Amino acid sequence: MQIIALLCDDAGTDEYGKLSIRGVLNELQASDFPARQERLVLVVVVEWDGAEHGRIPFRIDLLGPDDDPVFTVDGHTDVKQASEPGAPAKTQMIMPLENVLFVRPGRYRVRLTFGEQAHEGPSLYLKKVEAAG
Repeated sequence: MQIIALLCDDAGTDEYGKLSIRGVLNELQASDFPARQERLVLVVVVEWDGAEHGRIPFRIDLLGPDDDPVFTVDGHTDVKQASEPGAPAKTQMIMPLENVLFVRPGRYRVRLTFGEQAHEGPSLYLKKVEAAG
């Protein structure tokens, strides 16, 4: 399985399934903590190995600087076998995350688990800055 994952401002697909991503996030700044981010989007694209199909459970954890979960999403994806021999099955997930609370500055990271396989996803660094004014 191959995985591409990132955090961004917004993402969507067109009528042909083409994925568009806007505003990839690597760092956020806040003058006070805890800091609340009204909205960010997690995009995950999985290219499945040929033997992987059917209903596959997944879990997505956002882990704080001390590896404690900030939030968790549990779900499943239905993987269909590819329509042509040799073509990989793919899953695209666009997950808006609302009102995410970042307790303190530091590196936050995403852990993706599909079935029993855990994978490291993107990270986001929260930086403390002086308040304007």
